[in-house]
Amino acid sequence: MSTARIELTTKVLLNKPFLVKSQATFLMCPPSLYDVNYVINPWMVGNVHASSRTRAAEQWQRLYEAVNKIANVELIEPEPGSPDMVFTANAGLEHNGIVAISSFFHPERQGEEPHFRRWFRQAGYTILDIPRSTPFEGEGDALFATAGGCLWAAQGPRTAASSHRALREAFGIPVVPLHLIDPRFYHLDTCFAPLEGGYIMYFPDAFDHLSLHRIEAFYPPEKRIIIRETDAVAFACNAINVGRTIILNKISTKLSSQLEQLGFKVIQIDLTEFLKAGGAAKCLVMKLSRHAD
Repeated sequence: MSTARIELTTKVLLNKPFLVKSQATFLMCPPSLYDVNYVINPWMVGNVHASSRTRAAEQWQRLYEAVNKIANVELIEPEPGSPDMVFTANAGLEHNGIVAISSFFHPERQGEEPHFRRWFRQAGYTILDIPRSTPFEGEGDALFATAGGCLWAAQGPRTAASSHRALREAFGIPVVPLHLIDPRFYHLDTCFAPLEGGYIMYFPDAFDHLSLHRIEAFYPPEKRIIIRETDAVAFACNAINVGRTIILNKISTKLSSQLEQLGFKVIQIDLTEFLKAGGAAKCLVMKLSRHAD
């Protein structure tokens, strides 16, 4: 697909009302301004300005088309000076019309906050601002259990444990902290994926012992999908799950077969250009509970 076609398609998508595919809705941001401009995680080391914007646009387009077949998609326009805005999972955490806007740890990403805040306010969402003194990076570090009952929330390189109280009070749901200990997995959604049917896909080495105990106390052995390091570094856990469909970066045949045997339809999309910035499928979407108004 040519760059011109990608740009044309993006312009059309930004102004096109989407047909309802399911109750699932995601927010995405076209990668027309995406680049690796700085280093704020281990994946960016050696990759500054090494990503191809053309290939990134092609990969994002394939991801968009796959998501749009099974869910509703809302789009936010990228803003100059915010090359990581494409990773909308980090914009905030939304539940029942309330959005906890991220308070980014790194100054390089703090400029995204007013753009996301404006989009959500104009779309009719209730805004909850997390104080600057309390780093919190949205859905990247906070994931609801698919069976309900709790919110899994990271404490680690990018989100402070002190943010958990605000989330608990805002959403009225128990918050279970998980401590990230491997700098490669700097966000919870890079190593932990609650799936339909009460399954969990996770990379144990990313967590401390207490966190593993909490995970294993919640999920019985038959519901645990333990990820090997070769799949973990390909961001296998950074997966989009809608019903029995899972969309993710390229993974091993063994893992794909395991997921299929559990009844999932696995859609693999090459997202190597985004891996250079430390993101993959799940990082490129933010789950919403409804269409924007």
